[in-house]
This record gives sequence, structure tokens and C-alpha cells, in this order.
Amino acid sequence: MLFSDMIALIIVYLYVIVVFILAEKVLKSKPEVSRKFLHIMVGNMIFAMPFFSDPWIMLLFITLPVTVALFFLTEYSPIKIKNSVTESGHALGLFFYALIWSILLLIYPILIDPNLLWIVALAIVPLVYGDGFAALVGGKWGRIKYHIFGGEKTLAGSLAMLSVTAVLSVFVWVFYSAMGYTLPELNFWYILIISALATVCEAISYGGIDNLTVPSVTSILYFLVATVL
Repeated sequence: MLFSDMIALIIVYLYVIVVFILAEKVLKSKPEVSRKFLHIMVGNMIFAMPFFSDPWIMLLFITLPVTVALFFLTEYSPIKIKNSVTESGHALGLFFYALIWSILLLIYPILIDPNLLWIVALAIVPLVYGDGFAALVGGKWGRIKYHIFGGEKTLAGSLAMLSVTAVLSVFVWVFYSAMGYTLPELNFWYILIISALATVCEAISYGGIDNLTVPSVTSILYFLVATVL
């Protein structure tokens, strides 16, 4: 581990601690807002990933510890820890959120090619920003609702997810290109289509399982863009 990795880890740890404190204490009176705030703010770590010299460092010292910590905040934990964040939403939602991040890191940059770290980032975008803003927008302006497989969604939330995912995906694509990663030529149609499919995937998933299905499907689609198209 390089000295720069240790500095990056310290910064990330401090950032995550502050975010958890804000979500648990400051926003405690608004549990759903608190959960989505945590969802989005922790997701900003996709912009920290390129600053680590090895994806193993991120996996072993960030995503896996966070995954374990979040499991102990769920109702399935053998140790009961009172908190408002996980209790406000699906019991395993945030746990799945961290778990899939760990799995994507293991598969793409570690087992396949370190350059594919950008796929992890783009796969996390609809989960972090798309789904996060979909819940906030849908909760406030979601007048038109629809039901798929027992889950209730709003048209406003789905449109918010599509638009936010597409815009932020372009930004992340440009960011990782600027950081020296080799990406295919930027194609707005690919991003829009993948963002739309991620939105559909979110719509047909419920009970927190979208935190697994959305990034999984998105990562596979971007991998196909990188290797086939």
C-alpha cells in the first residue's frame, strides 16, 4: 500500500463517518430522506476510486468493511443496533448496496482488467443517483403511480431516475476518461438506452432487491459496450 493510498483511505473514512452522523443524527426526524441522503452521499465515493493504486485496497478496506457494518444494522444481525437509517426502508437495501459494490470491484477491475474500474462507477450511478433522486422526486411529486410485481412506483420518480442516470453517466464517463482510463468513444445513445434499461430494471424490482439487480444489469451492458460494440 502506498502512502497516497493511506491518505485516500483516511479521507474516505472521515467522509463516510460524517455522512453517517448527518444521516443518523441531523436527519433523524426524516428517516426516508436520511436513508436516501446516505444512499447518494456514500455513492460519491465512485469519484474517489481512481485515486487508489489498487482496486484490492478499495475492496478490502472500504466496501467489504462497510458491507459488514451495514449487515449489523439490519434486523438480521445477531447484534441489535438501534438506528433510523436502515429501519426507515427495506431491511437489506443498504446492505445489498454495499455488497454489490464489493462484487463489482472483485469481478471487473480485479479479476478481468484494472482498466474496467469505470464500469463499476457507471454501474453504481443509477443505483446511487438515479434511484436516490427517483425516491425523493417520486415522494414529493409522484401523483401518477403504477404497480409492477407488487411494488408501487411513480411516473415522476421513474422519469427522474432516467434523466439523472443519463446525465450523471455522461459526467462519470468524462471524469474517468480524464483520469486516464481507456473507455470506448462516448456514445450518448448507448448511455441513454442503458439508463432506460436500468430504470425498467428498477421498476420491476422491489423489496430492496433493486440494489442488486440494477447495478448488475448495468455493469453487464457496459461490459458489452466495451467488448462487443
